[in-house]
Amino acid sequence: MGLAAVERHLMVDGKACTASADDALVARARAGDASAFEQLYQKYAGRIYGLCVRLTRSPVVAEDVTQEVFVQAWRKLSDYRGESAFPSWLHRIAVNAVLGVQRAQRRRDFRLAALGWLRGRGGTSSGGDPALRLDLDAEISRLPDSARNVLVLHDVEGYRHEEIAGMLGIAPGTCKASLHHARRKLRKELEK
Repeated sequence: MGLAAVERHLMVDGKACTASADDALVARARAGDASAFEQLYQKYAGRIYGLCVRLTRSPVVAEDVTQEVFVQAWRKLSDYRGESAFPSWLHRIAVNAVLGVQRAQRRRDFRLAALGWLRGRGGTSSGGDPALRLDLDAEISRLPDSARNVLVLHDVEGYRHEEIAGMLGIAPGTCKASLHHARRKLRKELEK
């Protein structure tokens, strides 16, 4: 059995699932049959939830992400081309949704850390002080474009150096150096 055949013949809850059964449900769901999509949800929600729990290490976050995965799947059902098995497509949506949640968490963590750092230099004790956020945002906006792009993509958005290098058309080493210079310049300006 080739890889494509293995991918199209999966086990869900101990039962063999063939792509043809899923394809029929997908076709019906695309035509607006909500009960067909509900069957797909019933069939795969546990599997997607399990993946999300393993990736997020939080049952609460995993529940939210699982719901978001199926909302996105419903919205993007017309984009599903059937080149891979339906559960593989759902899996990809789930991984992307988890990565999005993780990036958002890193952005929040970065802002909280920056605000804590600002408090340590004489700011107020309120972590939610809008003036401190404006201070940080203003200083980031004053960075040179190349340094700001790397700083925001790495520290705020959570991309890896290799990803940023590919996006910006620079070497990963250049990316690391730019990040170092951006952080140093930002720290110097905020300490004034």
